[in-house]
Amino acid sequence: MKIGGAFNQAMLGVQRGLQGAQENAAKIASAGQMGGTPADLVEPLVNLKLNELQVQASAQVIRRLDEMLGSLLDEKA
Repeated sequence: MKIGGAFNQAMLGVQRGLQGAQENAAKIASAGQMGGTPADLVEPLVNLKLNELQVQASAQVIRRLDEMLGSLLDEKA
């Protein structure tokens, strides 16, 4: 896979993770207003953690690509 393609996929992972985090945070915030039970919070809380891990993993890919690109540029110079 080319670096640009990997970067695009990593950015897509960050965007999807952030979007999911917003959706799950909204579910958590509205659960109290809608008279939900604590059990109603389990799924959005777990998903929020998964969203966090997705963003972290995608950010790690971006960091590694940046390091790899920097190393390639250093070797060319």
